[in-house]
Amino acid sequence: MSEAPWYLPIGDEIALFEAAAHARLPVLLKGPTGCGKTRFVEHMAWRLGQARNGAGRNQAHDLITVACHEDLTATDLIGRYLLSGEQTVWVDGPLTRAVRQGSICYLDEVVEARKDTTVVLHALTDHRRLLPIDKTGELLQAHPDFLLVISYNPGYQSLQKDLKPSTRQRFVSLDFDYPDVDTEARIIAHEGGVPLDDAHRLARIGEKLRNLQDQGFEDGVSTRLLVYTAQLMARGVAARRACDVAIISAVSDDAQVQEGIAAVVDVILP
Repeated sequence: MSEAPWYLPIGDEIALFEAAAHARLPVLLKGPTGCGKTRFVEHMAWRLGQARNGAGRNQAHDLITVACHEDLTATDLIGRYLLSGEQTVWVDGPLTRAVRQGSICYLDEVVEARKDTTVVLHALTDHRRLLPIDKTGELLQAHPDFLLVISYNPGYQSLQKDLKPSTRQRFVSLDFDYPDVDTEARIIAHEGGVPLDDAHRLARIGEKLRNLQDQGFEDGVSTRLLVYTAQLMARGVAARRACDVAIISAVSDDAQVQEGIAAVVDVILP
């Protein structure tokens, strides 16, 4: 990747992440869905890859992303034996590959994985930086450039899907949230390809809807959905119709909630 994934800093998150990476500290990103956590990790992987370029670093290996889900097991992360012809061969999982080659391993929405899955991370997240591979008997020392990053949305998870304190306290934690209206408008304009005035109206819609959380509209609307709306508008879809499909219908199936969202949209759109 020759160009950096575009990312607009909100605070000091870039400097903090770089400091954690240089200190070989694991990082936890907390924040609502669609607020830019994944793009931030992609951007930081590019920056750190550029910094290592002089050592002949292969940038294609800088980031390994795993989208966690309820069926994800420790075996899925570490690896397994597979049949190859008449032989049984060991195949590294994504976590093991990252540990061996010195990549960033990003576990997105880590609390969606099974509880026993996160236990395998513990030896990697302290001074040992080790990954025990029970099936091969290998005790793998992490590459000096290896970095573990996990993310989750604390406002969305139930108590049954929260991080255990024994896991949470092994990470440097960076809090993410939706940006202010002016900053979000800049993001929407750049990512959506619309004029700043249109982007600002979409950002105001996002702000208003997030302020309705105390009225039963729990999730608000993500920056991602606002960008989707802008991208539709940039391709000739009328603004109101773009809001229909990318905001109103996307965030809820409840007819009353949709009516409330539509009322906010109609107030802000010209």
